[in-house]
Amino acid sequence: MKKRKKHKTRPDKSGQGNVYIALLHNPVYNKNKETVTTSITGFDLHDISRSALTYGITRYYVINPLEAQRQFAARIINCWKRGESFKFNPTRANAFKILKLVSQLDDVLNDIEEETGELPRIISTSAKASAGIRFKKMRLMMEKSRRPYLILFGTGWGLAKEIIDRSDIILEPIVGRTEYRHLSVRSAVAIVLDRLFGQ
Repeated sequence: MKKRKKHKTRPDKSGQGNVYIALLHNPVYNKNKETVTTSITGFDLHDISRSALTYGITRYYVINPLEAQRQFAARIINCWKRGESFKFNPTRANAFKILKLVSQLDDVLNDIEEETGELPRIISTSAKASAGIRFKKMRLMMEKSRRPYLILFGTGWGLAKEIIDRSDIILEPIVGRTEYRHLSVRSAVAIVLDRLFGQ
């Protein structure tokens, strides 16, 4: 068996090792608690890529098992990488450099292991009040660690239980001033990244 080359993580100035994020479109729930596949949106591609690049995320994965959906996303990405779109807004093309389209979570895990030499610790996000570790504690843990981390975000009505069960850590929910908890996922990603990696 060919020995896999171990790559060093590339810590940023805060001291944490590689951090990756992934947006799952399957398996996630709909409002009836049924497991479904949701559609990729252009806004999630654009805005989450820019947030990820701003906060030093190594790679942003978009996970969708439907080839037609991945082709749709690829057309959007490619449109911004060339021609008049690139001339109009080259910074958006730069943000897309860290985005990768895959069909399932295992593809992400294999990709990160290939790049870093080890599997990442998986952090799931949830809007449920019963979830998990505080942002401040998670930030300190990541600053002290050199191993890779993968933060998962769900579309629809949240990550399916089978994904939560695979996670090493569940992050506390984002809580505002009301009981309403239905942020767009791109807003939630930006808030989470700022709380974990903001100055």
